[in-house]
Amino acid sequence: IRLRSDRLGSFSDRLLILSETCLEDIIPHIKKVNPSLIVVDSIQTIYTTQLQSAPGSISQVREVSFQLMQISKKTGVATFLIGHVTKDGAIAGPRVLEHMVDTVLYFEGDRGHTFRVLRAIKNRFGSVNEIGVFEMKNNGLEEVTNPSELFLSEMPINISGSVVVSSIEGTRPILVELQALVSYSNLNMPRRMVTGVDSNRASLLIAILEKRVGLHLQGEDIFVNVAGGVRIDEPAVDLGIVSAIASSFKDKPVDAKTVVVGEVGLAGEVRGVTHIDKRLTEASKLGFTRCIIPKVKKDILRDIKIEIIEVSSVGEALEVLL
Repeated sequence: IRLRSDRLGSFSDRLLILSETCLEDIIPHIKKVNPSLIVVDSIQTIYTTQLQSAPGSISQVREVSFQLMQISKKTGVATFLIGHVTKDGAIAGPRVLEHMVDTVLYFEGDRGHTFRVLRAIKNRFGSVNEIGVFEMKNNGLEEVTNPSELFLSEMPINISGSVVVSSIEGTRPILVELQALVSYSNLNMPRRMVTGVDSNRASLLIAILEKRVGLHLQGEDIFVNVAGGVRIDEPAVDLGIVSAIASSFKDKPVDAKTVVVGEVGLAGEVRGVTHIDKRLTEASKLGFTRCIIPKVKKDILRDIKIEIIEVSSVGEALEVLL
């Protein structure tokens, strides 16, 4: 720990470390030091002698968490409990831990990328949709103040199947690149592989393209990916997904300075989305010149300095884009 702290330049005399796993030995140190912040790494290794079960068991995790929570509430000291995760990315052990704490934060990342995303799964005192983006540098993690630039930094130019969409994470608009690849399949069951967006939603949008637009995708392998390893869970990227798939299928690139926003209904109509003004402002700030959006009230777009094209259906949007 000391070597890493020296390397990151974060060593401080105020940082105190205790190597102990017994809760009865930890509590006296907390009362003696009276810290401003407590970090427990990890909660699954701490045990109390009041119980005979092994560390990490349901009863141990529940009791240890409860006692630490009581100390935190009485003293007003913020306490961070670091937990192990399973291969699926969920917190290891009993779910009771998530129910007891005030906030659950996941620190997500991909080995192939330098950035990490801090995402709230539970928050008793605020929104769970906020995210923080950090990038790994030589001196440790640093905040990325403009995630959109990071996610779009390697976007190809004049390549079919690539579309920029605007997503809202909490109150922050983030522009990301959606990619699709459509190729003829020799298999009886063509492949449908989706990364970064809901696979069921992607299948629904493919069906809409076939039924409402007339694209023959039955015999095609279709791959959809959100560049940079980001995960998007809102319907506002629907129009971006169908645009990327249609672009790859027709092998016609979408203008790299165009942002696509809109939810797609089963009838092929393009529906409105929330925070359209924030999405457009972010796009304008990053140098995009055109945005395809659903029809909205004119007063919302009064101060937006970007060319806006309103569409009411998927077919109409594809005519503009391709």
